[in-house]
Amino acid sequence: MKRKLFLALLFAPVFAFAQNEWERPQDKTQNKSTQTTSKIEKQNPNIDARYLEGAVPEVEGKVVFDYEIDVPGRTAQEIYDATYTAIEELTKGQNQFPESAIALVNKKEHIIAARFKEWLVFQNSFLSLDRTVFNYTIIAKCYDGKLNLSLSRINYAYEMNRGAGNGLETTAEKWITDKYGLNKAKTKLSKMSGKFRRKTIDRKDEVFETIKQRLQQ
Repeated sequence: MKRKLFLALLFAPVFAFAQNEWERPQDKTQNKSTQTTSKIEKQNPNIDARYLEGAVPEVEGKVVFDYEIDVPGRTAQEIYDATYTAIEELTKGQNQFPESAIALVNKKEHIIAARFKEWLVFQNSFLSLDRTVFNYTIIAKCYDGKLNLSLSRINYAYEMNRGAGNGLETTAEKWITDKYGLNKAKTKLSKMSGKFRRKTIDRKDEVFETIKQRLQQ
């Protein structure tokens, strides 16, 4: 009961619906699914341009990535069911922590709220593994013929095992926005936080594309 109340309070600023319409979802899958590989870099040889000014939107000072998918001919319930399955599979991906899960659902309003904790990998080679813990929230709102997705509440925990004072804990608002993630001229990625901005955008695109493909099946 305490955990249900905690989750309701966590997502309270996002929703204004009656609390008794929200419930914890049942876990339908147990097996880990393999994480799909982003194709963005292969498709765009001039890749830096897509990470520059305006690529990280802010809503009232908060980083929020929104994505709307048209799904003609399908009801809100059908879209909800397909989206639920897609998000649940994402929470079981190979880079996910056990904390990743669909946290709350509102079946009446066809809304899904999921919290992710995963590894965001910058480089993985025989000699080097460079990665950060990456936390974010996905909200899916399903309507007849349409799905609205948002990815927000982003934060990072980088190299926290290196000892006191050597790691980095920060939020998207203080690290990957145009102000912090680009140089002053807005022509290049920042040397400090540029890789976080790049990989966050890649992962956002990957997540949205995965859900879109599920709806097209």
